[in-house]
Order: sequence, then C-alpha cells, then structure tokens
Amino acid sequence: MRKKLLSIISKIIPAFVIIFLLIVWQIVSEYEVIPKYMLPSPIDVIIAFRKDLSLLMDHAVITLQEAFIGLFFGVFLGIVIAVLMDACDFLYKAIYPLIVITQTIPTIAIAPLLVLWLGYEMMPKIVLIIITTFFPVAVGMFDGLKSADTDEIKMMGVMGASKLMIYRYIKIPESMSHFFAGLRVSVAYAVVGAVISEWLGGYKGLGVYMTRVKKSYDFDKMFAVIFLISALSLLLMGAVNIIQKISMPWEKVADKNKSE
Repeated sequence: MRKKLLSIISKIIPAFVIIFLLIVWQIVSEYEVIPKYMLPSPIDVIIAFRKDLSLLMDHAVITLQEAFIGLFFGVFLGIVIAVLMDACDFLYKAIYPLIVITQTIPTIAIAPLLVLWLGYEMMPKIVLIIITTFFPVAVGMFDGLKSADTDEIKMMGVMGASKLMIYRYIKIPESMSHFFAGLRVSVAYAVVGAVISEWLGGYKGLGVYMTRVKKSYDFDKMFAVIFLISALSLLLMGAVNIIQKISMPWEKVADKNKSE
C-alpha cells in the first residue's frame, strides 16, 4: 500500500511543479517584471497557439515527416553499426572513434553545408537527422550486446549454436532495454534536428515558422511553437515506452516479482 502511495505521489509531483512554474511565469509576465513583449504570459501563448493552430499543424506535418524518415534510417544504421562492432573487435577499434568524432561536430555548423550540397528540399534535413540519431542507438545497443551473459553464450556454443542463433536467442533480447534507452534519446534528437535544419534553409516546417515569427518579433508565437516541439518529442518518447512494453513482456513479470 505504501509503495503504491509513493508511486502515485511520484507521478503527481511533476504535474504540480509544472503548474507552479506556469503560475509564477504568469505573475512575472502580468506584472512585467520582464517586459511582456520579451516574455509573453502562458495565456498569451495559448491564444497565439489557437490563432495559428492550422498553420502550425501544416508545418508540423512536414517536420514530422522529416523526423520519421531520418529516424528510421538513423536507427537502422545504429543497429547495423552496433552489431558489426560487437561481431568484430577490429571493426570496433576502427569505427568507434569515427562515430564519436561525428558527434563532436556542432549540428548548427554542419547544417549549412548539407543545405549547400543537397539543396533546400527534404534531403539535407533527413541526412542531418540520421547523423544526430544513429549514435545513441549504436552506443546503447552495442553496450547491450556486450553485456550479454557470457556463460549462456558459451553454453549455446557448446550445444553447436551458430552466431546467428546466439544473437537471436541471447544477445538481442538482452540488449533490448539498452536499445530502447538509446531510441528514446534519438526520438527527441529527431524532432530537434529537423527544426534546426529548417532554420538554415527550407520552405516549410516548424523551424521555418520559427524563423518567420522571430523576424516579426511575435514572441508569443515563438513560445507556442517551442511548446509544440516539446509536446511532439514527449509524445514520441511515450510511444517508444509503449512499444518497449509490448516488445519486452518479460520486463512486466520481473517488475511484478520485484514489487512482491
């Protein structure tokens, strides 16, 4: 009973914190502690969101298309790299430093180059999203593959199991939690990466919308699109959690046993 009560409280507290922060924000804006044109109130942001709702949805569709396509290829690339690094120590030593270097390059620096090379259409956005999303999946899944029980692997080897069978029955199932941890990060990066790429070139998308409202000093609309981007990222992360629960039913059993 006590554990259930603590669980409920832990879920309610973040909501109360958010509500408290919104109230403080409303008061600060209303009494112009910070000038209202610089910090519009939450109510002003909601009004701006409602006014531009259809336009925001049109732009959001383009951003999500870019995010999903880039995320798909980024996740696929991350899985392939993780398996190759796990299967061959030479490839690990050759590839790992290179993929780390790709993450040291600022996104804002490489985006203009991609636009220059690939134009203003969807392709440079997708490439940028792939670059930003493959790394968390690759590193997370590689760590999961390496953490597989060596005794189980040896036993399977003694029984004549092939490498493919070892991956199918031991390594991949045991790496799933690491994979989904990386996927949650990649999902957030996908939306943000799409928006950043749209800042620097494009005809439509939430990033393009942001640059337009910023130039006209419509900061209420600026905050509205920021909240929309955050909401989309949270929804996608929630979707990943649901997929994880469906894909890993054995975790429910383990959690139930722990609680008992």
